[in-house]
Amino acid sequence: MMLDAALIWDDFQAICDCGGRQTGTDSERTATELLARLGEEATGVAPRRELFRYDGWAAISGAINLENGACLTANPLLRSVSTPPAGLEAEVIDLGRGTPDEFATHRHDIAGRIVLVRHELMFAAGTVHRKMKYNMALEAGAVGFLIAGPLLGALVAGSSGRGNEPGIPAAGITPEAASALQRTSVGYPKIRLEIKGNDRDETASNLIFDMPGESSERIVLSAHIDGHALGESALDNASGLAVSLAVARALRAYVPKKRSLRLAFFNAEEWALTGSHTHIETMTQSERDRIALNVNLDTVAGSDRLTALTSGFSRIEPFLLDCAEAAAVPLGLFRPLQVNSDHGNFALAGIPAFRLVAGFNDHSADIRHVLTPRDRRDLATRDQLFNAARLTSEIVARALSANSEKTQAWRG
Repeated sequence: MMLDAALIWDDFQAICDCGGRQTGTDSERTATELLARLGEEATGVAPRRELFRYDGWAAISGAINLENGACLTANPLLRSVSTPPAGLEAEVIDLGRGTPDEFATHRHDIAGRIVLVRHELMFAAGTVHRKMKYNMALEAGAVGFLIAGPLLGALVAGSSGRGNEPGIPAAGITPEAASALQRTSVGYPKIRLEIKGNDRDETASNLIFDMPGESSERIVLSAHIDGHALGESALDNASGLAVSLAVARALRAYVPKKRSLRLAFFNAEEWALTGSHTHIETMTQSERDRIALNVNLDTVAGSDRLTALTSGFSRIEPFLLDCAEAAAVPLGLFRPLQVNSDHGNFALAGIPAFRLVAGFNDHSADIRHVLTPRDRRDLATRDQLFNAARLTSEIVARALSANSEKTQAWRG
């Protein structure tokens, strides 16, 4: 298996050149066409385009007006509802991190107010995800939701977590803005929140490249196309896309004698994993049963340390560690299921699946800048991408040739 470090880096740069790749934007459409071409070059097969509908949305504007006349910028979260034309006037209650305990302790103070919480490192044990915080605010009767980012002077992006329900206006703000919204002896600060967005029915495409082998059983190697408007979505997830292309290219000649390999580029991952959900929901049970393993690459640069989130499938862990030792690439393990990327949909369908991620539990790693304007190509290194490719190639190659008894055992 030959991996070309220079080509991995070139692919990574080309994907970043497309911009943040928020689904439904020209940036995402340009990236999808680029990846259709690069994927075909890597695999030798034309992509099958899985067209699906999703609840589209585009931000128009966001602002916070203070009583002293100051105006602060706010970044509407994906799928946020709009405020009334004149804005939403309400007091702000700061709940710190926004843990369940903090919500419970202030349960009598939340109704009718705008809740302010903090963005956390998403790839860590004990993280309270933004969607959980939003849902707790909604259930407690909050009329709005603000989340402060980790980087001074920088807004934060992400999904509001709203589906088709009415929801509440939600936006990301800077740490400095959060400091201006602190409670004083006078009381809770009152603001006028203005968020404008445009809901619309949209379609997007997954790109599926099927490399047939001797067996109808297959390994699915996946990465998501889409990102956010802030920055280049370089770590999340141009890194995973570039590495998956390299692995498919390296294994192209190997596959025909083994299991089949599917390279899947999913879209609308940032929209509640819609693309991969559609992909799995449209499969028959027989098709799902033929998938031996999903290897999902999402944010595999930004730290020198890689971790496999094994989704409760404990029996794949010795296999992964054996591969890591053979590739001489250190690997950590985290077992509890985290539905924070496309592997979650495979795991929920009973398919052995894991996510390879960099910087798990490392609050000093550059992945802390994911969902901010700092998620740009300079946060990744050639060595990080190459090592992720080395490890993934070893895992996928061994999974392609593993005997059926072993792969069945992975299902537990």
